[in-house]
Amino acid sequence: MYRYTKHYIHSKMALTRLSCVLALLSLHCYVSILAVTLRTTNSAPWANEFESIELSCLIESISTTRPRIEWKKIKNGEPSYVYFGNEIAGDLVKRAHIREPATLVISNATRADTAHYRCEVTAPDDQKTFDEVLINLNIRVKPVIPTCAVPKSVPVGKSAELSCVEHEGFPKSQYQWFRNKEEIPLDPKSSPKFFNSSYVLNGDTGTLKFSTVRKEDAGQYYCRAKNEAGVSECNPQMMEVYDINIAGIILGVLVVVVVLLCITVGICCAYRRGYFATQKQTGSNYKTSGKGDGVDYVRTEDEGDFRHKSSFVI
Repeated sequence: MYRYTKHYIHSKMALTRLSCVLALLSLHCYVSILAVTLRTTNSAPWANEFESIELSCLIESISTTRPRIEWKKIKNGEPSYVYFGNEIAGDLVKRAHIREPATLVISNATRADTAHYRCEVTAPDDQKTFDEVLINLNIRVKPVIPTCAVPKSVPVGKSAELSCVEHEGFPKSQYQWFRNKEEIPLDPKSSPKFFNSSYVLNGDTGTLKFSTVRKEDAGQYYCRAKNEAGVSECNPQMMEVYDINIAGIILGVLVVVVVLLCITVGICCAYRRGYFATQKQTGSNYKTSGKGDGVDYVRTEDEGDFRHKSSFVI
């Protein structure tokens, strides 16, 4: 009898515990039903420009039959509506729609769509009436054809700089340089063909700098800009490398000096021979007048006093 009673008491306690556990589970489920809860399958989606992209906003639990759903775009810290009052708004009009229950689908995405997006759900009939998820969207843009600058000719032993740049790609482009269709490595020591070259290649800025150009550096150069969205290249450009003719330069200088010296000597000789002298008239010089009247005049010591010679005929 005692064993039976003890067994009965233990069974009763076990049932009581089981009832408590079931009650707690029911209470937990009841609380969950009264709380709106959201989640997303991808908080950092990306797409290439002009493709479609989906911003998932899934409602895991809710009891309100008609919750209020809103989407906001946050760019440079400024929020703006993209879905409000059951309608698409802002710059996504005619380019987006809501897929039940709250997922935002953007078609023909552009680089301007890169921003943070916030899905907000308000459920008035739930104990927890509000929840939200934040999504960071990135639209990748293929680089455009880069602008490349290659010097046409460089003397041996001098420095040279090649530049490559484009500003449209997103994320920011990385740059590669090629010579005669062969990629130039970042480290010249890593390749036997470029081992003796003196260049420095910056893949972030697109500059290729030679501190001392060699004859072997001549060739066709072009640059490639690339990111996750694609690649673009500029047209090849020829860079010639020539030797400096020191003897020819010295001879040319000597010829110029000799020519200038000859010109100077010629001018001096002409000046000494009077080719550049000018005659100046003074007040005491008079031109002899003609004998139109048959009378000769003789100057006396007094200025302006003239006497007739004996040959004067009345």
